[in-house]
Amino acid sequence: MLPEKREASALPALQMDEAELMSVLRNSLYPGARDESIKLVLGYCRAAALDPMQKPVHIVPMSVSTGKKDNDGWDIKEMRDVVMPGIGLYRTQAARSGEYAGVTEPDFGEDVTEKLGDATVTYPKWCRVTVKRLLNGTVVEFTAKEYWRENYATKSARSVEPNAMWKRRPYGQLAKCAEAQALRKAFPEFGAQPTADEMEGAIGLEQSTFENGAATNGVAMPKSRTGGQQNADNQVTDVHAKSDAEAAPGKGGSSPKRSTAASSGELASEGERAWVRRKLEDLGLELQAACDEVGISNFDALTADGFIAMKDLVNRLERK
Repeated sequence: MLPEKREASALPALQMDEAELMSVLRNSLYPGARDESIKLVLGYCRAAALDPMQKPVHIVPMSVSTGKKDNDGWDIKEMRDVVMPGIGLYRTQAARSGEYAGVTEPDFGEDVTEKLGDATVTYPKWCRVTVKRLLNGTVVEFTAKEYWRENYATKSARSVEPNAMWKRRPYGQLAKCAEAQALRKAFPEFGAQPTADEMEGAIGLEQSTFENGAATNGVAMPKSRTGGQQNADNQVTDVHAKSDAEAAPGKGGSSPKRSTAASSGELASEGERAWVRRKLEDLGLELQAACDEVGISNFDALTADGFIAMKDLVNRLERK
């Protein structure tokens, strides 16, 4: 037998059923995520012929309209896990097309220093990125120019102040938006869905408009409420510990109402856990100390009600 065949027979293809795959995803790539959300990931990957083990998509907690209004005419919203592609997926698809000819370094416009709400922020006015594609033997360039003012996410629906991520990474966040837009222009067959990176900090799916697929958060936000109280500072993406996409559910003065199921011991979502970890780290508060403060013994078993208690603690500390 040829050596090549012996080597191939010694390394049989790994196979696992859906239950085993769910277990792997739940405990490694999407720790803390609900099974229903992981099934959404599997469904998305099957429909798009993607390998879920490559983590091409993210689980994003978003404020979504229920289609109902309260007695004051405000939209009633609820938090749902939404599956969104990461910018890495667009990069991978472009590379696998055999026609990807590279991308330029981001080119930034002049710095602008402006007072937005209570914060004085310095940011690049715009960012330009060019993606190159080989078409019929010719390299064709597709350029996207995105403006910081049209893309940044606010810390709440009624504030013009940028959220923590857009204040900390004004260049990096805008560069990802420009690159994603350029990739969509160069490879329109990949679809027009915004990436989780672009939606970093968006209040909700219905509260961001999309121009050619790019998220655009204006200063004026639509009138809306989550369970009768505005849900604020909903940053997005699943748990990517300190990665380009960090999760952050609401930060309003009052906690958004949850469903009866959520109030009866349902575990907090992956995005909510990531948001708590991030906020506590920014505040310099140890996780266990915060748990002790709100009467939670085990963060790994954090419930939806426990998350609300954690969020209230964070709000109190940030107001000091």
